[in-house]
Amino acid sequence: MSKKVLAIDFGASSGRAIVGSFENDKITLEEIHRFSNDPVMLSGTMYWDFLRLFHEVKQSLVKAKSCGKIDSMGIDTWGVDFGLIDKNGRLLENPVHYRDARTKGMLDKAFELVPRDSFYAVTGNQFMEINTAFQLMALAEKRPELLERADKLLMMPNLFTFFLTGEKVTEQSIASTTQLYDQAGSCWAYKLADRLGIKQSLFTNIVPSGVKIAPLTHEITEELDIPDMDVIAVCGHDTQAAMAAVPAEEKDFAFLSCGTWSLLGTELDEPILDENSLRLNVTNEVGYGGKTSFLKNIIGLWLIQESRRQWQREGKEYSFADLEKMAREAQPFKCFIDPDDESFVPSGNIPDRIRKYCIRTNQPVPETDGEVMRCIYESLALKYRTAISELEACTGKKYDTLYMIGGGTKDKFLSQLTACACKIKVSGGPVEATALGNIAVQLMASGDIPDIEAARRVIRNSEEITIFKGDSPMQWDKAYSDYENIIHN
Repeated sequence: MSKKVLAIDFGASSGRAIVGSFENDKITLEEIHRFSNDPVMLSGTMYWDFLRLFHEVKQSLVKAKSCGKIDSMGIDTWGVDFGLIDKNGRLLENPVHYRDARTKGMLDKAFELVPRDSFYAVTGNQFMEINTAFQLMALAEKRPELLERADKLLMMPNLFTFFLTGEKVTEQSIASTTQLYDQAGSCWAYKLADRLGIKQSLFTNIVPSGVKIAPLTHEITEELDIPDMDVIAVCGHDTQAAMAAVPAEEKDFAFLSCGTWSLLGTELDEPILDENSLRLNVTNEVGYGGKTSFLKNIIGLWLIQESRRQWQREGKEYSFADLEKMAREAQPFKCFIDPDDESFVPSGNIPDRIRKYCIRTNQPVPETDGEVMRCIYESLALKYRTAISELEACTGKKYDTLYMIGGGTKDKFLSQLTACACKIKVSGGPVEATALGNIAVQLMASGDIPDIEAARRVIRNSEEITIFKGDSPMQWDKAYSDYENIIHN
């Protein structure tokens, strides 16, 4: 008999429910539900539609009933965002989207209260205005009455698990995305929160990934007419769930989790909190087993996704396959962008912003949609090269293989360009890394898989991996030199 568990994986633009069956040292996946995750603008604020998303969780549980006995479930989501509940356990409002403009200027205000180096020495997080700490500062400044009514803050995966189980906890990996987590103490950075004006009582107990939170409430099982099952605190941050599924055999490896965001990093025994990692703005998060995920956050397929949405608004119904084909056929090395330039963070007309960026940096302007796509592809690949270089500078290690995982690995052109630009072997797959990592953590929690090394072996047995090798090194060296000159001048 196979062991079955349910993984519910929320990305920044869609979600899905996948049943994982474990048998004969392999995991097989069955997607039972997929749904969109669309932000909602209301009176100038961008929200997540939490009520709709919780409805989709319930639909996932109902559909899972037809798959036979499900022993447990786990939920992973994007990082940094949260919901506030009052003392009676009621959600005060829909969680606000990290792309909302409320945090603009909060980084500078934070550094007036806590020097940048002191901040990083405690949290080890890459400084981004979207981080939880700065969202809370924005609330304290603009909506203090909401924080006064709030009893607890729950990060997104644990907001879902609270309404499924009634238990208020914060899983460790998602806590480490907040810029309010003390790396040395493996706890909330209470003194730092005090200095930022954030009340300590908002925080709940931190639990490690891979522990049981509680079973579903009787209210949920009765409403949905489903059997009981345990809810497991998997790696709640989807990046750390994906990292658990990196099919590496070696201890020291580099990985690229490629989706709406690109997360490029490595797994370490301890965080790196020195001046070099601060200067390079590298983040330390907590992965499965208390390991450190040392990585760079890079704007990823968001640039392609948002460009496609813009072209749809213009009446051009391109598929992602169409966009890849257009990029392949366009002139190479015509122009480059810094994918992390602040102009590309908000939603809107990305192709127009790319053209304006090229004008501003005295480059040829991409004239066709294909040339815009080629610019995005090549710029992402070259950005990855920079990130690998910074990673090696911080760790003192050399990486021969980049394990590229997640939905972006379906795009073979991006994988090939990455191998070329970075002059590294790229191991592509698994595509469903986040769901596989979610499932593997549940199986480790139940003892069906003994440890993370065994989990990665199981994933290698279960998934097809594609190898990409680079070519034209001299052309790419020239392109990288041009790219560096453009983004630093």
